Amino acid sequence: MTKIDLQPKRPHIGRNIRILRNLKGIKQEALSAETDIPQPEISEIENSEDVDEKKLLKIAEALSVTPELIKTFDENYALYNINNKLENVEIKENSHGIHQVFNSNEKVVVELYERLLASEKEKVEILKNFGNK
Repeated sequence: MTKIDLQPKRPHIGRNIRILRNLKGIKQEALSAETDIPQPEISEIENSEDVDEKKLLKIAEALSVTPELIKTFDENYALYNINNKLENVEIKENSHGIHQVFNSNEKVVVELYERLLASEKEKVEILKNFGNK
């Protein structure tokens, strides 16, 4: 008989910071400059399961997210929703057309994906401009 662990997993806050930072295309050095936290300490934070609340607040602000998002971010959930159909999407039809109503978690995932896409587009434009010089 297989044992099932019903205890909720503790989030690895440092890993979530690293994932969100990478999704936004931000290097540790840039995050360090934005937060006034030395780069080696950023590296330590990203390898830590727990993060000091003051530092978490600084990092969240620099990443333009809330500390709660960092604490509850689930990479598997985000990737699943980006790669597959959005679940829990309510579609309503009225005289103005069809509207999709997303639950709040999916809004976050979509927002992160859109920011990542915008960041990649900016990088492409920079590279194009650099190549034209």
